[in-house]
This record gives sequence, structure tokens and C-alpha cells, in this order.
Amino acid sequence: MNSKKYLLSLIVVAIAASISSCSPSPTSSNIDSETPSPTITPRETPKTPTTTSPDPTSQTTNVTLYTSDLQCQELIPQEVSVPAKEPVTGAVGKIIEEQNTADFDLSGYRVQVQNGVATVDFRLSPASKRQLVSLSSCEQFALFGSLRKTLMSNPEWNIKEVRFTEQGKEVIL
Repeated sequence: MNSKKYLLSLIVVAIAASISSCSPSPTSSNIDSETPSPTITPRETPKTPTTTSPDPTSQTTNVTLYTSDLQCQELIPQEVSVPAKEPVTGAVGKIIEEQNTADFDLSGYRVQVQNGVATVDFRLSPASKRQLVSLSSCEQFALFGSLRKTLMSNPEWNIKEVRFTEQGKEVIL
């Protein structure tokens, strides 16, 4: 009987040892997760002064865009923010964004201003099912009229005339 108690005790100890080895023991990752992460205080900042200038691409300016009403009768002014570094190109881009449809897709454009003349050069997407010349009179008014009025009505740009080209060739409507 004594040997049975001894054997039973040994089995209980063995089971307890195996169970305790299966339970998670505190590891470095467990300890780290319970320890608050250090915070940086003003005393820990670098001794050398650093100057950071604002990102020039993040600076914007407000300009007046003219976009067509739903009946294509009037151009309605609205204030929008565009990149301050290239406000003319930004304004043209905002107008073009509104003109892309499922079957008419401009993939890009370039704007050049020289001697008071702005030239907007369009790049039609190869996947576009329609061409610039196939736009309805309303669509033409919305695109070309909006661009012309916007470019000529912002006095700081000093634009007196607007021309439209497609990959360097004049657009004749």
C-alpha cells in the first residue's frame, strides 16, 4: 500500500510538472508589454537647433474657378484651393477632373503661359471612346468655356488669350 501512495504521489508530481511547463511563463515580450514605453521629455531633445521649413507642395492658394451650370448657359464662379507653386496648372486640373466621363477620358494635360497667352495641351487617354471634337456643344462649353474664363479672370496670372491643343496640334471646334 505504501508503494501505491508513493507511486501515486510520483504521478501527481509528474502531471503537475508537465502542466506547469505548458502554462505561459513570463517572457521578455510579456514583461515588455506590461512595462510602459518610455516617453520623450523636453530634456531628451537634441541640443543642436533644427529648423524645418514647410513643404512647399503643401502650400495652397485660393483661386476662382468658373464651371458650367447644368443647362450649359452660365459659368458659375467658385473659390477653390490649388497648389501655390503652380496655381494655373492646379486650376486647369480641377476643371479637367470634372469633365472626365466613362466614354471621354483625358489622361493628362500641360499648361504653358507665355506673353499673356496660355496654351492648354490635352493628352487624350488611348482608352477614351470619344475625341475632343466629338464633344457636344454643352460639353465643349463646360470644358473650354470653363478653362478660358478661369484662366482669363484671375488677374494675377495676366492671361489675355487661351489656346487649346491636343498633343501640340491646335484643337479646331
